[in-house]
Amino acid sequence: MSIQFDEQSRSFKLDTPSASYVLQITEKGQLLHRYWGKTVSDYDLGALLPWNGAQTIGLQGENTIDAGGEMAFEFPGGGAGDHRVPAVTAVAADGSSAVDLRYVSHSVTPGKPPLSGLPATYVNSDDEAETLVIETADDYSGLTATLYYTVFKNLDVITRHAVLGNKAATPLTLGYALSAAIELPTNKYKMLGLPGAWARERQVEWAPLRRGGQSLQSRRGYSSAMMNPFTALADLDASETRGDVYGFNLVYSGSFLIEAEVDHKDTTRVVIGVNPYDFSWKLEPGELFTTPEAVLVFSATGYGEMSRTYHKLYSKNLCRGVWRDKRRPILINNWEATYFNFNADRLVGLAEKAAEAGIEMLVMDDGWFGKRDDDRSGLGDWFVNEEKLGCSLAELVERVDDAGLSFGIWFEPEMINPDSDLYRAHPDWVLRIPTRPANLGRNQLVLDMSRPDVQDYLVERISDVLGQADIKYLKWDCNRYLTETFSALLPADRSREVWHRYILGLYDVLDRITSAFPKVLFESCASGGGRYDPGMLYYMPQTWTSDNTDAIDRLSIQYGTSFAYPIRTMGAHVSAIPNHQTGRNTPFMTRGDVALQGTFGYELDLTKLDEAEFDLIEDQIDRYQEYQKLIFGGDFYRLISPFENPFEAAWMYVSPDKKAAFVQCVLQRKVANHVPRRVQLQGLDPAALYFIEELGVSYHGDSLMHIGFEIPEVFGDHESICLTIKRK
Repeated sequence: MSIQFDEQSRSFKLDTPSASYVLQITEKGQLLHRYWGKTVSDYDLGALLPWNGAQTIGLQGENTIDAGGEMAFEFPGGGAGDHRVPAVTAVAADGSSAVDLRYVSHSVTPGKPPLSGLPATYVNSDDEAETLVIETADDYSGLTATLYYTVFKNLDVITRHAVLGNKAATPLTLGYALSAAIELPTNKYKMLGLPGAWARERQVEWAPLRRGGQSLQSRRGYSSAMMNPFTALADLDASETRGDVYGFNLVYSGSFLIEAEVDHKDTTRVVIGVNPYDFSWKLEPGELFTTPEAVLVFSATGYGEMSRTYHKLYSKNLCRGVWRDKRRPILINNWEATYFNFNADRLVGLAEKAAEAGIEMLVMDDGWFGKRDDDRSGLGDWFVNEEKLGCSLAELVERVDDAGLSFGIWFEPEMINPDSDLYRAHPDWVLRIPTRPANLGRNQLVLDMSRPDVQDYLVERISDVLGQADIKYLKWDCNRYLTETFSALLPADRSREVWHRYILGLYDVLDRITSAFPKVLFESCASGGGRYDPGMLYYMPQTWTSDNTDAIDRLSIQYGTSFAYPIRTMGAHVSAIPNHQTGRNTPFMTRGDVALQGTFGYELDLTKLDEAEFDLIEDQIDRYQEYQKLIFGGDFYRLISPFENPFEAAWMYVSPDKKAAFVQCVLQRKVANHVPRRVQLQGLDPAALYFIEELGVSYHGDSLMHIGFEIPEVFGDHESICLTIKRK
């Protein structure tokens, strides 16, 4: 049993392969967090971890001091004595806002239940996990909180979410409605964030905890390029291979909050969930609100093992559908080759050239619909512009198929141009405050995805286009953030629900579309990697990692992404030089080697390549075909960080049976008389003998991991090195 309850101490112990999670019910029914970390045998940890609030001064009511203070609440409410960041707050009809949740009952069931209206991890069979459900309630306010804990038996993973309810006779209004809170007994941690911006997403940034609150958040309406809904708290001396690391990731695509607060006793509370900024949710009597799922991962051996745990979970228990385990097609996207200037003949010419190199799919990007020759018009009018193409969509797809390629298409369904037939017919369908001028972003407004009529329109139009021809791939883009989040359909007392209702509406549309077209490969995009989160991966098994296709910038972008997200989910392509985002020139092989760390494809005009470059495409495709199974199915190890080393970056993949490995290194900057860099490998069998093909040498796994070898010398910037390692 992964979940056990000790009646004598009234303690729950949740065990994963290498960790234990302990919570306990006090005599007065409060649910307290006791421990999360390396495996322990005991349930009652009271003598080792006394109640954190036992010495709090000032609360002398009928509940005495254990009503609040600095106690380690498992799901802390606000307003009843706990002055730290809460997990839940609720305002009653009389204006009062105290929440004091007490234990009611619990149950343990095999498997994992789905979340109502929200994406979440799942089990392929009930024996993969167990779920603990704890009922709590505040008898004074009428708020109820049902807490869900799913323990995965073969991974150091616990998922959490809450279902909040109202058993009062009058409405309650939620303010904070977070998914989880965790108490750690010290502040001796550093906090990892993945901040960024458009074209430089998920940069790695560490900061030691200090007293007070440190938050990672988005207030932009979706998860954003500026901050990812992921963090890790790690021992101050933790590295890729050593130290305790606590990972937190939210399965949600909207505005989020992750906050670590250190109190005056140097204990740390971490909360994660929907951002309470400009948010409230009205609960009528009997209504429920489900919070998004938080995925908690513990590693006692550094960040690397934490990342590999997330990779395994998301690859098999989050991504879904026929494409979850399949090799992805090698595609070419016409965007950087043509931008808006294309017709069917030009696309077919690109497809014919691509077929010569072994590319498998052509993706038609922005500009095929409505009146759309630039970014100022047409969004929302999802009707094929046959005049521009010179033929019907079915005819174009047939011509591309005849050239030997399958066909994909681009959509940006959530957005609308004011210069569009849809806006002229339905100006009330956008997020906009009627008494204020609207703010445009990239010449577009945002459709009100909380509206059922908008959701139905998008499902109808997308389904119609996908039904016209044999379309195998859809790229779902989103190119601006939410502003003026006001819906014409919601009453004033529900206007702050728009942020979350937007995401629920988006998920509803995605669920309906992906269910109707299960054989289509869907890829998420939001100005590149602006919505790279587990919520989108539930519906679409890959995400366009960044609009920045520069190979050297991609080293850091893909390195940061790998902290939580599997390699198989990263959209990565070879693009032209000078690079369209940076102007940098990098060798063609380096661009291909960096793009191997992902789904692999091309973003360039093949007709402008010389013969030598075109031959290199064939070599790159051969390399992808050879190593794709190892890259997608192997364990990923970060070897040299581009954030910590200005000269090289390196990473490797190891097959599950440890019989094969593939090492990649890119020289970022060549320095004269540079001291050679030694790289120590990871993940090999220490006792096995391995042959490195490119070096022509054999060494045991322990030598390669403990001693390592010098990176082969290369001349010039931006060169790449790949090493094939096989067990003898």
